[in-house]
Amino acid sequence: MRILVRYVLPAAIIAGGIVAMILVGPDDERYLGGAAIIGAGAAIWLINLMFRLSVSGDEERDREEAARRYFDEHGRWPDE
Repeated sequence: MRILVRYVLPAAIIAGGIVAMILVGPDDERYLGGAAIIGAGAAIWLINLMFRLSVSGDEERDREEAARRYFDEHGRWPDE
């Protein structure tokens, strides 16, 4: 499910925007509508990217906290 939301959904929306630019309406409307759809797909992909980046910071803090607990118990850092 995660792969579907992270990669397949934005790719499908962007592909739909490209199809809209190729097939639909007069020239000016076709390009504007297609560009808007492609922008929506890119926005979904970027929101997913920013969420993953924010979550990765939490994992790093958890590792640091575990290392500090180890230091408190044993008097040395785990990698020494």
